[in-house]
Amino acid sequence: MNSAARRIGRTLALVLPVVLVLSGTLAVTRVPWASTATDPQVLTASSGKVAAKAAPRAPQDVLRDRLLVELQEKDPGVALTHLQKATTERPSLAKHCVSIAQALGRAAVIKYGAAHRAQAFSRPVCDTSFATGVAAAQ
Repeated sequence: MNSAARRIGRTLALVLPVVLVLSGTLAVTRVPWASTATDPQVLTASSGKVAAKAAPRAPQDVLRDRLLVELQEKDPGVALTHLQKATTERPSLAKHCVSIAQALGRAAVIKYGAAHRAQAFSRPVCDTSFATGVAAAQ
């Protein structure tokens, strides 16, 4: 009896892992996300297709991001001058001038620390919006 139990145990020790691996592999290949169907609802990691294009960004968001990068690379004065130029060239951006100038003011405080250092770059762009952004960041 002892040798029969030992033989069964060895057989199971060899066969069971193979059966488990194969059954696991088959189970994974049968889930919906692993199918090779061209259904647009089903995405796979190997798919080179994009389900939907990213929505185009609003012009004011593009401008704000560009000016924030410019503030980091140069200084707030340059960014404010370019904000004024952009709103003059594209009047549709004028309604967003206040929020962009405030964002520049907050970013200037983060970059330059003390509010009085950031305030030194203030320009008369969008009234006192840059100064409001500086004050809000304190």
